Amino acid sequence: MRFLGFCISLAVLSAIFLSACGGEKKSHIVLETELGNIEIEIYDDLAPLSAADFLYYIDSGLYDGEGFYRAVRPGTDPRGLGMEIIQGGLLAMETVTVPIDHETTAMSGLSHTDGAISIARNEPGTGSAAYFFISIGDNTSLDYGGERNPDGQGYAVFGQVVKGMDVVRAIQMRETAGESDDAVTQGQLLTEPVIILKARRQ
Repeated sequence: MRFLGFCISLAVLSAIFLSACGGEKKSHIVLETELGNIEIEIYDDLAPLSAADFLYYIDSGLYDGEGFYRAVRPGTDPRGLGMEIIQGGLLAMETVTVPIDHETTAMSGLSHTDGAISIARNEPGTGSAAYFFISIGDNTSLDYGGERNPDGQGYAVFGQVVKGMDVVRAIQMRETAGESDDAVTQGQLLTEPVIILKARRQ
């Protein structure tokens, strides 16, 4: 038992050392859109379920020909929290994989800062990489304990845009006159989606 405890301690110390030295496992992907490329670093270790689901959609080519369909600006946030995001994924907004368990920002240590990419959801445990969103500016109300959701669970950050925030902002500024039957998304749906031509690992 002492030997087992020693091994576990070594494993924990190794994880801490890797984290301190930037040795976390990260995947790099590129979304080639009509408006330019968005490069994203995925935190496989910090949010493993969310990351794996997103990478499944990437590796299966499921985002190719799909796109970004929602853009929220401070003036169109019905809850008055100044939220700024763009949302994309499968244009039919239907999942291919089963819903994933909710990985809160309290669990991952991540936050909805500028360029964070996150899993959209309804109730906790209903999220899917079929619909994801990218944060523009500081949106910490979307974190665990934030005001955005009555349940206080926030959303699951799993990556970070490392290049192409100019493209993200260009998508956010597109016309949002798309029809919506949901009061929450009134004035947020893009008139014309911005198509993802190709999504791939870098």
